[in-house]
Parts: sequence; C-alpha cells; structure tokens
Amino acid sequence: MSIKAQTLIEVSEISKSYGDREAVKNLSFSVAEGTVLGLLGANGAGKTTIVNMLTTLTSIDTGHASICGYDVSSQPYEIRQLIGLAGQFAAIDEKLTARENLKLFGRLNKISGRNLNARIDDLLQRFRMADFADQIAGTCSGGQRRRLDVVSALIAKPATLFLDEPTTGLDPRSRADIWEVIEDLADEGTSVLLTTQYLHEADRLADEIVLIDHGMIVASGTPDELKRELNRDVLEIHLDSDVAFRSAVRLVNDQPDIGTDENAMTIRIPLSNGAVGSLALLRRLDDAGVTIRDFQVRRPTLDDVFLAFTDA
Repeated sequence: MSIKAQTLIEVSEISKSYGDREAVKNLSFSVAEGTVLGLLGANGAGKTTIVNMLTTLTSIDTGHASICGYDVSSQPYEIRQLIGLAGQFAAIDEKLTARENLKLFGRLNKISGRNLNARIDDLLQRFRMADFADQIAGTCSGGQRRRLDVVSALIAKPATLFLDEPTTGLDPRSRADIWEVIEDLADEGTSVLLTTQYLHEADRLADEIVLIDHGMIVASGTPDELKRELNRDVLEIHLDSDVAFRSAVRLVNDQPDIGTDENAMTIRIPLSNGAVGSLALLRRLDDAGVTIRDFQVRRPTLDDVFLAFTDA
C-alpha cells in the first residue's frame, strides 16, 4: 500500500495587483513533499510574483497560502525558517570564497560552530564543490556560481525550496549539474517549486506542471497528461533558406496554433488528422515550389502545450 505524500505548499485563490494591473489572479495549487512543481509561463506571466508572495517578499492581496501548515501572510518569520530561495540573480558575495559564502548564509540562519562546519563540508562534498570551495566566487565560472547560489539556499535544510529560473544562461553541462542537484533534493523529500523558461527542463524534472498566462492558470497536470490532452500530432517542417521559410509560412498560415522558429527555419503545425493532414500540407508546399530540407510527424512536446495554451 502506497503512503500519500504530505502536502508542504498549499495555495488557495491567491491574487496580486499593482495599481490597475492584475499580476496574479485567483491561483490555486499544491506541492507535496519529495515532488517538483514546474511553474511555466511567458515573461511577465506572473511566475516571479508568485514566488515572491510565497517566500514573503511580496504581500498576498487576497487568498491564502501555507507552507508546512504555517500561514504565509500571518507567520512570515516561521515561513522563512522553513524555505530556501534561489532567485533569478545570484545572491552570493563575489568577494568571498564559496566556503565563506556558505558560512555567511549559515550564520544568517543562526547556525554556528561545529554544526555549521559539518554542514558546509557535507554540502561541498555532496554537490561536488570541493574543487572550488576555497576559490573567490567572483573568479568561478557561471555554472559554479549558480550551483553555489542554489546550495547556499540549502544551508538550513529547508523543507521547501523555491528556484526561480535557476539555469538561465548556463551551458548544457552546468545545467545538467543543477538538474542533478534538484533531483537529489526531491529524492530526499524536499518539495521544490521551479520556474523555468526551458520546457525540456520542466519535462525532465517536474512531477506536476502549472502553466500560467496573464496571471491565470490555463493548464495543469503531469507533463505526460498535458501532452496527451492536446490529442494531436505535430508536423515539423525544416526549410533550407530564408526565402523558402517565408514562403512556407505564408502558404500554411491558415492552420491554427502554428509555431515558427525563424532562426532554425522551422515550422510546427498541430494536426488533428495526422498523416492525411500532413500529406495535404506537404503537397501544398511542393506544388508551390517550396524546397523542404526535411520533415517529421511527431507526438506533442511541452513546447506544443505551451503554444497551444498561451498567447506566447
């Protein structure tokens, strides 16, 4: 018999406005221990505002949110003892070494002496930071600084961790290192709320997805559930020149939810009638003399879900 995981983050109908602009509108979701919730949306959709509200950096206008049973609005001190936060911009002191940064965060969390030193040694070893532990943070690579920023948020062993676009700008190797950190934390029972612009990252890490657009939830579920919900294949066409790309876009622009990538000269067309629809569109391009480099019909990805449910 499976044991249901305890809910650590509970959000009910929270809203936030700035003047006449509603940044977040009546959002509700929950995050259980040992799970990763991916909060997705275009720039300006409200992701960072949600993180700021739940971490007590911004007040909640209406609604209710709790973390480990403590009310975010009325018990901010208790909340801050339970959470870790790595925002979009690293909070480390670049004049200190990695070890000194961890010691600083430990003291801010009122950890000292042998307990703090043992905690730092454990974190440095577990997250493969020993090689740059005594290096000035400002001289570390971007990936090393970002890993230090994430690990600094773990110094007090938080029950919940908020990561706001933790891998933006990192190279693939550094991004994979952060992914491994997040997966290890979830395996140990930490609940993680992750915002990201990389949909393949959410597909890899998130147990549940909440997709927001203009401050409202437009879709939610596991990555597989969201992809199945589209109930359609995607025709992906790759063109071999700018001229061919522009011509192809004009010829298929009557299709709903079309996605284009001018840099990659790629067009993505969702199709409810699969192979039949694909053949008709390919014939349309061929009859017009458009040269296609290659094409494929594939199952939907989170990119397709994102395009289908948002205005992005």
